[in-house]
Amino acid sequence: MPAREMRAHRRIDLDHAEALRLLGSVSLGRIVFTRQALPTVRPVNHVLDDGDIVIRTHEGAALTSHARETESTGVVVAYEADVIDPDTHLGWSVVVTGYAHLVTDPVELERVRGLLEPWVPMEPMDQAVRIRPELVIGVLLTETGGGAKTTG
Repeated sequence: MPAREMRAHRRIDLDHAEALRLLGSVSLGRIVFTRQALPTVRPVNHVLDDGDIVIRTHEGAALTSHARETESTGVVVAYEADVIDPDTHLGWSVVVTGYAHLVTDPVELERVRGLLEPWVPMEPMDQAVRIRPELVIGVLLTETGGGAKTTG
């Protein structure tokens, strides 16, 4: 859409429940964690399970190792997913900050494996990480004065 045809946009803050609902409506997102004292971002697929975000990972992954090292408190991560139209710039974005824990209970790990197939065929994705949302920020990007249409 040419710049002269761009319509005015507005940003609407979403409540916790609506933001998580939208996050659960898509399967891909990005996890942000610290590696060697620097922020690292990885695209991953996810599932919402009892209000938590669950991702699959493998034994050698940096996040797996980091989550194992800080097992008692968990490791602070951010998780982001969105659906934004590249032409109109309308859609939504959700960012969750929370503590990630390695799933260690064999029964729960087997259940999670049944809920979430790895999206990329690579090393055996035999581990899982559960993220408990502490801070959930969601925004809807819509046209000014128009009806809010949620994508996703």
